[in-house]
Amino acid sequence: MAELIDPFNRRIKYLRVSVTDKCNYRCGYCMPPEGVHPEGRHTEYLDADEIERIVRAFAELGVRKIRLTGGEPLIRKDLPQIVRRIGRIDGIIDLALSTNAHHLARHARQLAEDGLDRINVSLDSLKPERFAAITRGGDLNKVLGGIEAAQRAGLNPVKINMVVMKGTNDDEIEAMVDFARTQGVEVRFIETMPIGPAGISVMDQHYPAEQILKRVRAHVGDELIPLASRSHDGPARNFRIGDSDTKIGVISAVSQHFCETCNRVRLTARGVLALCLGQEDSVNLRDPLREGISDEALKVLIVDAIKKKPERHHFNENIHNIEFRQMVNLGG
Repeated sequence: MAELIDPFNRRIKYLRVSVTDKCNYRCGYCMPPEGVHPEGRHTEYLDADEIERIVRAFAELGVRKIRLTGGEPLIRKDLPQIVRRIGRIDGIIDLALSTNAHHLARHARQLAEDGLDRINVSLDSLKPERFAAITRGGDLNKVLGGIEAAQRAGLNPVKINMVVMKGTNDDEIEAMVDFARTQGVEVRFIETMPIGPAGISVMDQHYPAEQILKRVRAHVGDELIPLASRSHDGPARNFRIGDSDTKIGVISAVSQHFCETCNRVRLTARGVLALCLGQEDSVNLRDPLREGISDEALKVLIVDAIKKKPERHHFNENIHNIEFRQMVNLGG
């Protein structure tokens, strides 16, 4: 069967798989204070067998990169099993994990042994009290310990994702650059995105990527060198500081969209294939699985779904209308 190519001739090589929409943190741009199940209801998630089967179908259609996301993936008890299963699938050459790193210290080595390649860590502040406020209760020391454990386990490059919010943490841009230099990690600065009520609620704190880069350049002088993109860079524009190994990236989904090179789709924890962060297009894969769809028919369903992938998002035009889902439901 042909590889996945959308109507705009973009080859789909990257699938983000959310394994849960629950999280032990409550970052304001991602989910409401009460969480996603305020009444204690538990959503029926894809099980490990179903995740493996869907990922295998995507791999047979040319997808090569998988990122496991949440919510917080590490609160799912069978995550190591999911990692092992995906790691055995022919064709998958890059298996990564996005995490808040709160529980990472005790899992990093096992995940590396199970086949995980890399880690992305959400870290919006290096100040303990501010970090606790942004995450509504997070523990910065546990996150920093998780980052160190990931490095020791060989889950490199460890990438730090910082959502920059004007008036909240934008005064730490330079400190995060220095953290990258001293700790041997990569840092990516991310614009706030108007996804769901939580995301829209922080758009008054939007800090454009070009202003971020201006600050970084002022901090490091003339040493900020643009880099050609790598296979696992995704939407980031990346730079190296001088002749060092320190890399800085910016993701500008709102001020300078990167839709023309988008090669990814997202599978939610409940088995919905989301084709764009900023559009409502989606296809349910879980129900056909449970109704007995064959592997070949599943691949046909996926191919047909990719035909619905839109040309671009419309964050700037429809900022007040994109309330149909939370960022946490989409897996970031």
